[in-house]
Amino acid sequence: MSISRRRVASALAAAPLALSTHGVARASSGPRRRTIHIAGDSTAAQKYADAAPETGWGMAFPFFLHKDRPVANHAVNGRSSKSFVDEGRLDAILAEIRPGDFLIVQFGHNDQKSADPARYTEPWTTYQDHLRLYIDGARARGARPVLATSVERRRFDAQGRALPSHGEYPAAMRALAREEGVALLDVQALSLALWQELGAEETKKYFNWTASEQDNTHFNPPGAIAVARLVVRELLRTRVLGPRDVRRLDDEIPEAWIEWLPAAV
Repeated sequence: MSISRRRVASALAAAPLALSTHGVARASSGPRRRTIHIAGDSTAAQKYADAAPETGWGMAFPFFLHKDRPVANHAVNGRSSKSFVDEGRLDAILAEIRPGDFLIVQFGHNDQKSADPARYTEPWTTYQDHLRLYIDGARARGARPVLATSVERRRFDAQGRALPSHGEYPAAMRALAREEGVALLDVQALSLALWQELGAEETKKYFNWTASEQDNTHFNPPGAIAVARLVVRELLRTRVLGPRDVRRLDDEIPEAWIEWLPAAV
């Protein structure tokens, strides 16, 4: 199956967008601040208080950026590159995004769910096709698209080796980034290396492991902070951002800085 490269029309009305605690207010005078938009899934999303301590890396992302680089976190739990488009969420971003802004795109976790036709994409065809919608949509509005491979889950074999869990999706995204000339943040490779360095037991302190839950996909505050740090380092390495755009990369970030939205009713 293949889809055209033109933007898919909205199937549903755009849902409210979850913003970072820093918001996306524009400066009242002087040059307009360039916003960094995030399109992604639950690993990046803003969480509600009733989900705490579960934390998306997008919640910690602003801590490493200067205030003239505001963040708009549009990531939503459970979405794939396809369902995000089909629900009109990409349309909502493209209506808001402005020339000079950035669009970081991280999907793959839910694209893998072959039993769910609303979310499933095939790595080398429909996954790449949908990612092109984000790339083309951002570029058409003068914004810069940035692809980010999916952060890795916590998975180890009996010998303590950290195992990849995303199949061909990271390779398909890397190939597409080369083909389209888009900056790539290889969060999958870097997070896998970090989990290997930390080891099977220590990584439990970074994921949403509680007395009642053993979650090897979603993060707690230390995990979200660690992954956000990886993302910002990649933005520097790929020269999407410059040294004057970032801060605190070598500092300890207090967990108390993480804020959850009031519980949804």
